[in-house]
Amino acid sequence: MRTKSNALALAAALLVTVPAYPQDRPPLKEPIALEGTIKAFYRAANVVVVTTMDGVEHVYHFTRNVIVHGGKPPGVDALDQLSEGTPIVIHRIVNEEQALAEEIDLVGGQGLKITEGRVSHVDRRKKELTIRYGNGKTETLQLTTRAAAESRANVDESNGEEFVIYYADEEGRKIVHYVTKKP
Repeated sequence: MRTKSNALALAAALLVTVPAYPQDRPPLKEPIALEGTIKAFYRAANVVVVTTMDGVEHVYHFTRNVIVHGGKPPGVDALDQLSEGTPIVIHRIVNEEQALAEEIDLVGGQGLKITEGRVSHVDRRKKELTIRYGNGKTETLQLTTRAAAESRANVDESNGEEFVIYYADEEGRKIVHYVTKKP
């Protein structure tokens, strides 16, 4: 019976389509990141269902080349350890056919760490982000290429707002994978 309900859930998930775009605007092709939690993972179908912060469920397809940060083991095999409710940041593109997950960051536990502060400077050429913490201390963090591209609008228009910064400790440095305004 469980197999039948899993098959029905998968079939329902696959029927969910990418939102339609107005005719005067081409489909989005640049990368975008969203925060959410895992709702379901179907390895055989290369599909992950994510519930975003606003409660909406999205279906993302992925390939064997999907990058997974924070997992043990690394890579697509890290998806096997995901269970319902696991917090993630999903970096995806949407094309004419489907939403495609290019990178998945696990948050908390052995995944990405989180800090908060005000962005005081961004150097896109060097891929650096300087933040000022509540105690007045500043720190310069390295941005991944993807984080630099995805955070452009958010960070450039910050006006002193607080941000949530998702990062990994890599070789003694804090590498930022995702930046978003604090809710």
